[in-house]
Amino acid sequence: MMIPPSRSFLILLTLSVQMLTHMEASSSSKVEYLPGFQGPLPFELETGYVGLGETNDDDDMQVFYYFIKSENNPKKDPLMLWLSGGPGCSSISGLIIEMGPIKFEMKDNDESLPSLILRPESWTKLCNIIFVDLPFGTGFSYSKNNSAQRSDWKIVHHAHQFLRKWLIDHPEFISNEFYMGGDSYSGIPVPAIVQEIINGNEKGLQPLINLQRYLLGNPVTTFKEYNYRVSYAHGMGFISDELYASLKRNCKGDYVDVDSRNVFCLRDIESFKECISGINSEYILDPSCRDGMNMWGRSLTQEFKESLSSQSHLKVPQLNCKVSQTHLITKWANDERVRKTLHIREETIGKWERCYSTDFKHDILSSFEFHVNLSKMGIPSLVYSGDHDLVVPFTSTQAWIRDLNYSIVDDWRPWLVNGQVGGYTRTYSNKMTFATVKGSGHDAPQYTPEQCFAMFTRWVSNLPL
Repeated sequence: MMIPPSRSFLILLTLSVQMLTHMEASSSSKVEYLPGFQGPLPFELETGYVGLGETNDDDDMQVFYYFIKSENNPKKDPLMLWLSGGPGCSSISGLIIEMGPIKFEMKDNDESLPSLILRPESWTKLCNIIFVDLPFGTGFSYSKNNSAQRSDWKIVHHAHQFLRKWLIDHPEFISNEFYMGGDSYSGIPVPAIVQEIINGNEKGLQPLINLQRYLLGNPVTTFKEYNYRVSYAHGMGFISDELYASLKRNCKGDYVDVDSRNVFCLRDIESFKECISGINSEYILDPSCRDGMNMWGRSLTQEFKESLSSQSHLKVPQLNCKVSQTHLITKWANDERVRKTLHIREETIGKWERCYSTDFKHDILSSFEFHVNLSKMGIPSLVYSGDHDLVVPFTSTQAWIRDLNYSIVDDWRPWLVNGQVGGYTRTYSNKMTFATVKGSGHDAPQYTPEQCFAMFTRWVSNLPL
């Protein structure tokens, strides 16, 4: 997948022509200061838009991104495109809440603007990262064609198109190893994006993308993840042995697509809902701060999809709950000073919201087959799961990895951070590494940054966890 040096001149010539054809549709600007952060930024941040075409208009859709250069060696370190979940959650979540170089100073006060501080465990210490707002309408991305529909496949096509156009604007990163990453709902589009990049390279699309790896955190994959919540909840002591036995007997392992005539199964599910109603599904050790969200009503499959983006227990700080990062990030992103500093185009976005959950077509029903194809190609991957996540239990991820049916080359064992167990890991012959992150939730870097930084560092460095 490396680009042959003999093709460098032709590629650069092609790129120079392509750059002239779409410069007006794309723009980027360096950001040296951020409101809420004291002093100049000690890392390189760029924000900008890349124009994509939904219609015949080449800049019909404007995709917003945040780009952080590696703090180590930008010319040689990998380049990663990061897509947050939802679908429809801004990747500023990855930048500020999960693995970027800044984070909020978590304090409960009425300051007009939340304070930002450095994150010591930033993944940008060894990787260039583009945090992209997709699908359109997410974060600061916008479209002139508001009637265009959002869907899984459109995320795939747009991410692929975005990346090649971004590389045309940044030819100095074409030879860098490329990684595709995402978490939560992005477990659906990310493997398809990787497949589409490979297909595009085989067709000779320019610029060639030096794809090497992909990684996923707490990923939705088959939409059967909900069925594993019952066994996980039983293992954690949330439901009794008797209810667990009754659920298995009456529902026969399927707690999502339940026949409305199966009154005994529906009765048990109601009892299950009542038992976990006070649990924070994203991180079972934290207080439940949600405002009446019901993940188990109506169509359970639809509730599952909606729950991934709503995260309503994070909307506002409440009694006995931590200061909400979503509350702070919403307050920060809606400040006029912040928008001006980030070079947001005026009047393109009204109120900024971290996630939206409307007008989306789920047209990839499972990403499992993409993992099958990528495994056959030997594309290395890292799949990690916080082991205190009830939304996408690590047992559900283990199940579909097991179904890939590859032999184990490094069997189940603990991986250590500073002499302590950071989680457990196993590696397969398809070059897939699975890791649990001990004491972590959905999504893992938010809760255990030190462990996740160690995990990512070793994986990027081709070292065993």
